[in-house]
Amino acid sequence: MSNTNPINHEPQLSKLLSPFKMNRRKFIQLASLIATSGIVSIGTHGWAAKGFAQTKNRKRLIVIFLRGGIDGLNVVVPYREAAYYEARPRIAIPAPTEQGGALDLDGHFGLHPALADLMPLWQQGTLAFIHASGSPDPTRSHFDAQDYIENGTPGVKTTQEGWMNRLLATIPKGRPTQAVNMGGTTPRILLGKMPVANLPMGRISNRSLPVDRPLINAAFDSLYSGSDQLSLAYREGRQAREILLAELASEMKKADRGAPPPAKFVRDSRKLARLMVGDAKTQLAFLALGGWDTHVNQGSSKGQLAGKLKQLGQGLANLVKELGSVYSDTAIVVISEFGRTFRENGNAGTDHGHGNAIWLLGGSIRGGEVYGEWPGLADSQLFQGRDLEITTDFREVLAPILEEHLQIGDSNLAKVFPGYMPHQRLRLLA
Repeated sequence: MSNTNPINHEPQLSKLLSPFKMNRRKFIQLASLIATSGIVSIGTHGWAAKGFAQTKNRKRLIVIFLRGGIDGLNVVVPYREAAYYEARPRIAIPAPTEQGGALDLDGHFGLHPALADLMPLWQQGTLAFIHASGSPDPTRSHFDAQDYIENGTPGVKTTQEGWMNRLLATIPKGRPTQAVNMGGTTPRILLGKMPVANLPMGRISNRSLPVDRPLINAAFDSLYSGSDQLSLAYREGRQAREILLAELASEMKKADRGAPPPAKFVRDSRKLARLMVGDAKTQLAFLALGGWDTHVNQGSSKGQLAGKLKQLGQGLANLVKELGSVYSDTAIVVISEFGRTFRENGNAGTDHGHGNAIWLLGGSIRGGEVYGEWPGLADSQLFQGRDLEITTDFREVLAPILEEHLQIGDSNLAKVFPGYMPHQRLRLLA
């Protein structure tokens, strides 16, 4: 039976590391590297390291969170609505037939021209949008709205675990890199009892740490060779780190051929694809991108929002390309905490709103369609007289992805989204 009491390993480690003349303060700093380096964070249950079955179901899910509240009305443009142009004289996206116009999707909606890199996916039928969607909670607080999306329980602040961590508990146990966050700190959506690996974005993702030095490495391995929970957690962290770094080694060499790096998301999407395709056997991944809070000078076909959308579109197109044949087994969800106000403000921007557009990409997605019940943009049809109404709960978009793509079943869906009863069944998968 393993000892569950706190263990003080400092005297043993000080002896093992005596050549390094490490004082107590430096020991504490070094001992915390595994948890705080941003390379991997470990779940609270040491038993998670006892063994990892090879998952037979390699279906994959990637969630990309656009923090700040992206303007869905300028992403998927309702260009047939006269009210849209009346409410946005400076920032509206022109109709497809005009200069700088939207890219026609279905005769009613058009795509922001900065997202031209995604049009081949739309034409191939692997890209779809669900308009007038989002969290039913009316908050316009970034923090609360993001928490509700990530917890999967809108309006309930007491939920501690994120819905992706609960999802991880419903699928067969895999390697410690089965769920990866592209970031240095575990986000709320992945918080919970299940272990999750963290991979920082940018060039620091494969930086060398003191714990990588052979002597220190060997010392920690010797010290944490027992069956107690701390030792099990340490070994799980070591395994996850080694898998991630090995998977990224060849990719980083290719990216550093003397050329300046591409936009961050393009580079990081390549890393993410590598983990999905390679031996890391990653099934669930999360990536957050900021900068979508466009209160001032939002721009139209060009400008602030257009520049960010261009990079996002390039990154998504690159992700699909790098996934290769694995794209057919992958679902990608792009979501934000809420949309923007229907009318532009006095600063040629938009404020915190309500309804938005969720993006779906993947080989099994029934793409080439804009789903959802369109509520209209007349004053009487707006939410609280100012925002796009929500007619599709974000969980109704995720439910078929989890049930049909990841095949978790109704009983497990209730665990992922407790207290939620679907009101409609969207046929989003082929």
